Formats: sequence, C-alpha cells, structure tokens
Amino acid sequence: MPSINYAFISSYLKGQEARLVTSEHVDSLLTTSSIQDALATVRETDVGSYLEELPVRTFDYLDECLWKYLAQRLAYIEWFKLVPQDVMKTLRAYRVKYDIFNIKAALAGIVAAKRAKMIPMGVIHNNGLLDELFNAESVGDIIQLLIKCKLEDYVPIMEQYKTYEGKKSKLQFIEIVTKLDGEYYKNMLNMARGIKDGSILTKAFGLVIDLTNLQIISRAVIGGEGLQAAEFTIAGGYEIADDTIREILSLKISDMPTRLENTQYSDVAKEILISYDKTRSITAVDEIIEKHKFRMLKEVLAPRVLSPLVLFWYLILKEVEIRNLRLILKAVEDGVPVQEIRDYLVL
Repeated sequence: MPSINYAFISSYLKGQEARLVTSEHVDSLLTTSSIQDALATVRETDVGSYLEELPVRTFDYLDECLWKYLAQRLAYIEWFKLVPQDVMKTLRAYRVKYDIFNIKAALAGIVAAKRAKMIPMGVIHNNGLLDELFNAESVGDIIQLLIKCKLEDYVPIMEQYKTYEGKKSKLQFIEIVTKLDGEYYKNMLNMARGIKDGSILTKAFGLVIDLTNLQIISRAVIGGEGLQAAEFTIAGGYEIADDTIREILSLKISDMPTRLENTQYSDVAKEILISYDKTRSITAVDEIIEKHKFRMLKEVLAPRVLSPLVLFWYLILKEVEIRNLRLILKAVEDGVPVQEIRDYLVL
C-alpha cells in the first residue's frame, strides 16, 4: 500500500509540474503591457486558469489571490486519501514557514506602530485567527495566539521579546526574527530525520541554511557590520560551520571566494563579488543567492520520485512561480518594462 500511495502522489505532483509557468512563458511576458495581456499569456497554466476566472482589478487584489491559490493547492493535497504519512508530515511542518512570516509582520507592526501585510496561509490562518494576529497590540497577544494554534515551540522565543516591547531597536528585532527562523529550521531538520529519504531532505535544508547565512554574511561584510552579525545567523547548516561564519565576517567581500574555495559556495561568492563591484548595490546579494538556492535544490530534489522529496520540490516550484508572477504583475501595473526586472526572476 505505501508504494501505491507514493506512486499516486508522485504522479499527481509531476503532472502539476507540467502546468507551471515556465521560462518560455516569461519570455512571452517580456512584451506584455497590461495585466490582462499578462494573464492571457499564462492562461493555459494551472495558476493562469485560476486567475482567468477572477475579475482583473489591481495588483494588490491579484497578489492576495495568488496566495489564496497557493493555499488551495496545499489544501487540495491534504484532501487526498492516498497520501503517505511522511508526505503529510512534510507538508504540515513546511507550512509553518508562513506563520513565521506573519509573526514577523505582526512584530514589525508592533515595533513600528504600523500594520504590515500578511500572507493568507499557515496554521494561524487555517484556525481563522489571522485577523487577530494582524491586530495584535502586544507580544503577549501574539503568544496567546501561538498557544491557541499549538505553536508552543515559538513561545519561549517570544517571551524573551516581551522585555523589548515599546523599544524600537533594529538589532533586537533582527535578533528575535533570527531566533524564530532558527527554531523553524530546527523543527524541519528534526522532522526530516524521521521520514523516508530524510537524509536527503536534511541536506536540502542544510543547503538552504548555508545560503541564508551566506546572504546574511555578505550583506554584513558589505555594510561593514562585522562580527556582530554572527548573532543573526542560523545553526544547522550543511557545510558552513559557526567558526567559518565568524572568520568570513572578519574578511573583506573580495576575500570571501578564496575562503570558500573548498566548498560548493565558492562560485556563489565570486558571483556576488563581481555583481557588487559592477553595480555597488547590496540587493545583488539577494538576487544571486535566490538563483543559486533554486539551482542547488533542483540538483538534490528534482530527480526524486516515490518519496516525500517530490512534495518538497513541488512546494519550491510553486513558491518560485508565485514569486515570479508577483514581480511581473507589479512591474506591469507600475509601467516598468518586464525586461528590466528579468534579473530579479528565478528561472
């Protein structure tokens, strides 16, 4: 029976991959001048057929619809009866990332006294409490929501932040955000150790942590923040250890490729250096990291079938699809030629 269930979900998800927005679609989107034209270009994809049924309004409306679409895709997978338990465990653990995003948004709203936009996904959303989180006026309010939604793992971290209430310290905010991310990745790594092909999934999450840390390190080195940025990195990486992080943070951006020479991140560091030297823009770091993250995860996960990894790869593909569409639709609404934002897309 387990093999039949894995064959079913693998077949379904691979079939869904065939209905994604592809690089060919993006090439066609480069010449679109209106949201209507953009949606018509992708109408034969799964997300395109979903959007085609909606009234075309503003980008903000479509943005919310895109997240609702992704939430429906995840809910649809949960609805199937022939889904292996390891696949369900992977999906439920992974989905908490949207709760972390929304908790950060709520914290930012409290610190800055300005409500931040949230994603209509995650455990809190599924419990019908996202509006409460949006309107939270204190860290204590957020803690109560976490308890209601059985997200107690994150409560001790939030308890530490109670002492910061009312203070607008950027470093304190970054510290608590980093701890939330670290707890999420720790839970994902623990989950991965107990499922089929968990060693491969552990490697995939280790790569994500490494690249996230490399992003933090690169931005800190460029910004001259030094060793204090070590406090904002995440434990559990695949190849970049804590001592390596501290060493790199003491270097110049030009020295990073050499220090990472014996790792698979050497080329990433070289590309960051070249791009930054050319543009002097720190956002080059984010663009390069996202593209290499996608490439590395594709190498590890894409070939896998009859495994929970097929779901993890599908989730990544859908998130990249949503990310690209959001960037393209926003550019079209703002009258920016899509060609100008191509470098920001993950293809």
